[in-house]
Amino acid sequence: MKVMVFVKATPNSEAGLLPSDEATQKMFTEMGKFNEELAKAGIIKDADGLKPSSAGKRIKFTGGHTTVIDGPFAESKELVAGFWIWDVKSVEEAVEWAKRCPNPMPGEEGVLEIRPFYEMADFEHLMTDEIRDREGRVRKLVERQQKPKAKSAAKAKKAPAKAKAPKRRPARARSKK
Repeated sequence: MKVMVFVKATPNSEAGLLPSDEATQKMFTEMGKFNEELAKAGIIKDADGLKPSSAGKRIKFTGGHTTVIDGPFAESKELVAGFWIWDVKSVEEAVEWAKRCPNPMPGEEGVLEIRPFYEMADFEHLMTDEIRDREGRVRKLVERQQKPKAKSAAKAKKAPAKAKAPKRRPARARSKK
């Protein structure tokens, strides 16, 4: 079962304040150890912190119209400051791991939220052969795109440093006729 674990934002994280004190340094050390435990257990699939909502955008869909809303957004308690993606046997297992997590917001009340991902089986009653085939094609495409990145990262660790290759120029857009 795949779950996303959200680190809820606080007023300080939304203000972009990252105190450079001992408590924050201790949190980073403890969080590093916690993430290492998750990795050794094969639980963690991805994790990262997020910049404040002032650096973000919201896209709102209403009555056939799309609106872009610039951050910051109100109610920091409803926002996310970071996340993990875990692969666990159950929500209960995710809760047990989350209870071991150091407080992600030193000097403040830290809150984690665990949300399971939908699986295709949850939508089986809606699936047509066409939808199922498209989903399979998309997943294969994403996997192919991720494999070269993983291979090149592994090669980069093994290979001696070389001069950087010139940046590729973006492809020219084709006009629609």
